[in-house]
Amino acid sequence: MTTIPESHRDLLSAQVAVLGTIGSSGRPQLSGIWFLAEDDTVRLSLNTARQKLKNLQANPKCSLIIFGDPPYRYIELRGDAEITPDDDYSFADKLGAKYGADLRTRDNPDDTRVVVTIRPKRVVAWG
Repeated sequence: MTTIPESHRDLLSAQVAVLGTIGSSGRPQLSGIWFLAEDDTVRLSLNTARQKLKNLQANPKCSLIIFGDPPYRYIELRGDAEITPDDDYSFADKLGAKYGADLRTRDNPDDTRVVVTIRPKRVVAWG
């Protein structure tokens, strides 16, 4: 695993990141997403009905970019997604607390959630 440089660690407290996955056509799919960072690991809560999760299940390679202010300062984390169930919404609740939201209200009754963990294999810090 690669470490995130001190010069860009402040970006890990940003509100939104952009997740890049590879779709079934081989083309990239980008999604704005909420996240929680701890040390050099970033975790996401994804609804199992979403295309980005299906992309990660088929191909775990992904990239997460977080922009600073000004936006030409950023950090990109490249790695493989590790997907684990979050049936009891324990991580979703923790993530929702960061954003003042209850993720249960964003899901349909039959939906479930997973935790996607990204441990970077490559870090690109710019600006």
